[in-house]
Amino acid sequence: MENNKMQTESLQAIQSLKEVALAGIKEQRASRRWKIFFILIFALMSFLFMMTIKTISTVKDSRFTMADQYTALIEIKGIIMPDADVSAKNIIPALQEAFADKKVKGIILQCNTPGGSPVQSSLIYDEIMRLRRLYKDKPIYAVAEDLCASGGYFIVSATEKIYANPSTLIGSIGVRMQSFGLVEVMKKIGIESREMTAGKYKALIDPFKPRTPEAESHIRKMLKTTHEHFITAVKKGRGDRLKDNEDIFSGLFWTGKDAKELGIIDDFGSIESVARDIFKAKTIINFTPKKTLLDKLSNRVGVSISNYLLQSDLPQTVLY
Repeated sequence: MENNKMQTESLQAIQSLKEVALAGIKEQRASRRWKIFFILIFALMSFLFMMTIKTISTVKDSRFTMADQYTALIEIKGIIMPDADVSAKNIIPALQEAFADKKVKGIILQCNTPGGSPVQSSLIYDEIMRLRRLYKDKPIYAVAEDLCASGGYFIVSATEKIYANPSTLIGSIGVRMQSFGLVEVMKKIGIESREMTAGKYKALIDPFKPRTPEAESHIRKMLKTTHEHFITAVKKGRGDRLKDNEDIFSGLFWTGKDAKELGIIDDFGSIESVARDIFKAKTIINFTPKKTLLDKLSNRVGVSISNYLLQSDLPQTVLY
């Protein structure tokens, strides 16, 4: 009996030790999981903090400078389109803020774009003209860098002066509408279009259907109207500085050297030289709105879908 009792106690002791060991293992595993969790949280917070610091460092703000006066910089970079970085809803508030800032001595539009939407370009142009009338003592100049074409030139023609590099490509005052035709290819491979529309001209430039004189006439008239709007704006902005040369409005583009001779630009210069030598305010504050990483990720899908929907129904009229 005594031996059985001892064996039972030994088994109970072993079981207790086993349970303690298992509990320890479980605790270690739980501790390891929490440790991994906190490491991931710390890594994520560090990443977000670094992105915030990077965003702040790429955009100087008037609160972070001790200068009494400074030059405001607004970037016109990339394609000019709705919901793009260069759009009326992004650039106009930046213009308004720069003009209203009492410490801003002058404003520079930094242009590096092939063009884009005539509507967005016109909206920005009109706002520059309005602000010039409202703030008569605050100059706004443009500096064209590598490329300042079509919609980009539409915008900068609203400024008081345009500077460029002798090798800058600038001009291209014209309008185009992109399309293509696949009618002959379809005939060869035996494909027919079965698109149905309500409205005689709804599928006006359908690439799967033959061109018609009526469609071409309507589109050419529309492009001509947009082109005339562009020309009128440039003539109003540049005035008598433009030479009497119809090639200026033909869609051709020039180097900065030739553009100066035609009156398309005023002189050679850079952002730094205009701020330092003309505005006498060498501190440059970038007023261009910058999207955060989260903004870019959240907007990319929406922009892609909206662009697809637009292109699937109507052609895009563009100034490039």
